[in-house]
Amino acid sequence: MLDGMRGKRFEHSGEIVVIGLGRFGSALANELMRLGHPVLGIDRDAARVDEHKGQLTEVAEADTTSERALRALGVHEALTVAVCIGSGIEASVLTTALLVELEVKNIWAKAITSDHGRILSKVGAHHVVYPEAEMGERVAHLVTGKLEEFVRLNAADEVGTPIDPDNEFVISQMMVPSHVAGKTLAAAGIRNEFKVTVVCIQPEGGKFTYAEADTILGSEDHIVVAGHPDDVERFAGLD
Repeated sequence: MLDGMRGKRFEHSGEIVVIGLGRFGSALANELMRLGHPVLGIDRDAARVDEHKGQLTEVAEADTTSERALRALGVHEALTVAVCIGSGIEASVLTTALLVELEVKNIWAKAITSDHGRILSKVGAHHVVYPEAEMGERVAHLVTGKLEEFVRLNAADEVGTPIDPDNEFVISQMMVPSHVAGKTLAAAGIRNEFKVTVVCIQPEGGKFTYAEADTILGSEDHIVVAGHPDDVERFAGLD
């Protein structure tokens, strides 16, 4: 779940700073490296810093609640900083507040709870993420076996905030439901009857490709559909 600066474009350049190299921060930093971005990883735990040497562009052991430490590492010159401190809400908030004072233009911060997220937003974080809550919500849609993937496009601003169902949209992957198997996409009338759109299809043993009107929906094929979550669940669950 994301909070803040929705709809505003920001173009990053230069090194990205990731503060906190626990599970979430480490995964974020390594994926940014894979995407070609230079990354400075910072953690106060020497063992974690040693673990990431050679994996990231730069690593440093530091207490990021200290403005002097942040300036010494050049964090104040970065355009984008992600605060991924996994434990210690106080350290997370203090670090974020310092980054705001240092006028970092693109601050992402991980929140553990909704209260934590509200505080991060109030001190000036541009984006707040709730990875644990988001994963729990996603898995809830997968455990029944009807859906293979579930990604929400429009979510609540904060954990616990009611979601406007008219403004909610998801993309989901599933096996072709038996009630449309063997039909062409046009003959199945999925959009008219179920109010969901088949975006693409993966034929059995093949690769994902665009779904056309004459595409035959095989019983062992995988499809990606888009729509409101209740409609997607209804379409997938008729079996």
